[in-house]
Amino acid sequence: MRNRFIKAGLAALVACGVAATPAFAQLGLPQVGQTVGDTVDRTLGTVGQVLDPVERDVDAIGRIVRALAQRRLARLDRLVRRNRDRIERDAAGDPARKGELLLVDPSPEMVARARAAGFAPAGEDRLDELGLVVTRLAVPRGMDLAQGEKALARLLPDATISADTLNFQSGVRPGARGTARLSASTRTIKTPVGMIDGAPGATIRVAATRGFARGAPVPSNHGSAVASLLASAGVRTIYAADVYGTDPAGGNALAIARGINWLLGRDARVISISLVGPRNALLARAVKAAQSKGAVIVAAVGNDGPAAPPSYPASYPGVLAITAVDGHDRALIEAGRALHLDYAAPGADMLAADARGRWRGVRGTSYATPLAAARAAAALDGHDAARPVLDREARHLSPASAYGRGLLCGTCRRAR
Repeated sequence: MRNRFIKAGLAALVACGVAATPAFAQLGLPQVGQTVGDTVDRTLGTVGQVLDPVERDVDAIGRIVRALAQRRLARLDRLVRRNRDRIERDAAGDPARKGELLLVDPSPEMVARARAAGFAPAGEDRLDELGLVVTRLAVPRGMDLAQGEKALARLLPDATISADTLNFQSGVRPGARGTARLSASTRTIKTPVGMIDGAPGATIRVAATRGFARGAPVPSNHGSAVASLLASAGVRTIYAADVYGTDPAGGNALAIARGINWLLGRDARVISISLVGPRNALLARAVKAAQSKGAVIVAAVGNDGPAAPPSYPASYPGVLAITAVDGHDRALIEAGRALHLDYAAPGADMLAADARGRWRGVRGTSYATPLAAARAAAALDGHDAARPVLDREARHLSPASAYGRGLLCGTCRRAR
């Protein structure tokens, strides 16, 4: 068992090292033409004679995990360096929209005090479905974002203050090894499902798409894959919120909050979020408000490995945190972590549609998330709460630290 796990881990590391993800593309890294599957096969073939000694080395997995964490840091650093006019780091060191801070539900006195200190109001968003008001403040000239965030926190100690931090898609681009498509669902799922992602392509039927970033909506491979998996799993009504568009600072917390607000207005009872990012005060409030309206939030744990920081929104209380398994029901070694783990679902060795409607291989927790979201929606078709139904449906796998409360949609895949 351990040998198989290490082999899968080595393959995952090679895949992460040579294949560009949608998040990588947003981070400015070059695309790689070779598919993940071909590269893994070729690489493992050339190191076959040394694989057995590596299997006996219990440090191999540790090296993989450390490499994944280091790769994450390198991606973020490159993102900031290549987009200095739009992105900078906040007080916690996370990438965020440059020169702008967010006040959530501020009093008029708070806004006035901020203005007097040089934080000029740059706009206001009234998120009526969430019951939130967000005031955007421009950081004073001469301050960077981190300095401004600290200064505003000292000025307004009782305010909810946030940088507009960025969130990233959590799956390998279409083109990874894929050997199966989803079995056609025998039951149509009536509960509407919303997705926060890039926009799906024209070949994937959704009820509506709305953009919440510059240039949006723009069809993307990642958003198309997520939408196609929702549709293949039986979801009849899909609403897509594009939070990326053509903006280098897309996927920000305010765009996601706007998207959730719109989806609630469309009566989406389940919201699938295949994105990961840092803890964010605005997004935490938006998620909690959506849950108070009865929405089930389903989110990916990401693909930066267990040494990466906990991923959000998966780590927020009550969010269904989803990890992924391969075609042999083995946990993906590159799967990230959250402060809790709820379920696993298929996320590798399967096919999904790209923006042009071609069915291509995918890998990552991004693609497990819509399958889990579809099962949550199916549970809500006949019940008031999804979690008890999902607990009965999930197939137990051990250990719980890798699979949560069990595997959902485990029989969804079929051979081509």
